[in-house]
Amino acid sequence: MVGHLSGGANPAAAAAGERGGPAPRGPRRSLGVQAAVFDTDGVVTDSAPAHEAAWKGAFDACLAAAGRERRFATEDYHRWVDGRSRLEGAEAFLAGCGLFLPPGRPGEPPGTGTVAAVAARKEELFSLWLGGHRVAPWPGTVRLVRALRRENVPCAAVSASRHATQALRSAGVLALFSAVVDGREATRLRLPGKPDPALFLEAVRRLGVPASEAAVIEDATAGVEAGRRGGFALVVGVDRVGGPGNAQALFRHGADRVVGDPGELLDEPPSEEE
Repeated sequence: MVGHLSGGANPAAAAAGERGGPAPRGPRRSLGVQAAVFDTDGVVTDSAPAHEAAWKGAFDACLAAAGRERRFATEDYHRWVDGRSRLEGAEAFLAGCGLFLPPGRPGEPPGTGTVAAVAARKEELFSLWLGGHRVAPWPGTVRLVRALRRENVPCAAVSASRHATQALRSAGVLALFSAVVDGREATRLRLPGKPDPALFLEAVRRLGVPASEAAVIEDATAGVEAGRRGGFALVVGVDRVGGPGNAQALFRHGADRVVGDPGELLDEPPSEEE
């Protein structure tokens, strides 16, 4: 059974950087909502480390070519690129390093001289990884999605990555989602990336449920901010990193509740088979 939750600010927990739930705003069906939208990388699939490694390869080459000693680190991944489109993430990180490259052009080959070239290099590196590995799903998330489906609560998967649908298929969980809005769809529909809520709003539109009756489950600060901006009933932050700093950041950007794994939203413990 899915635990009953609802939205609402939790400034005390945010200030303390603690995981926890807000004061209830009144009972609703299931997770407190009529539908749920899940971020993909880091929430549904364990593919975030591969994205981070691909970004590191692309950025470190660019920084070295520019004569910079600085190198891309894990905290940079969470601060600058996690949850954003490739071009937006590349531009944000490089600008944060004081490196203002020309934007480049669509379809530019991988390289180090423009934002588009750096983003293309990241795409190339992640595609190589994805072609040689099977993506692993997060078991707790899978249990939660299955529980929601049993209660007739439709779920959607969202990602800024153009490879999200392929990653979900590789992980064997694509069929669990009634809708998927990935980076390819975002490009086709010209949807802005997170923290703009456009991706999430398109997902609930496809599910036929208003944002005010839906939940967002996200591990990136840009994603929880998008959920809050979109007027979603519940925004759950997923802190797989641990430590008060990351949880505090998720609360500060709009999370109603922060959990270590979406499976914590279930009332029942995992079965021995899982």
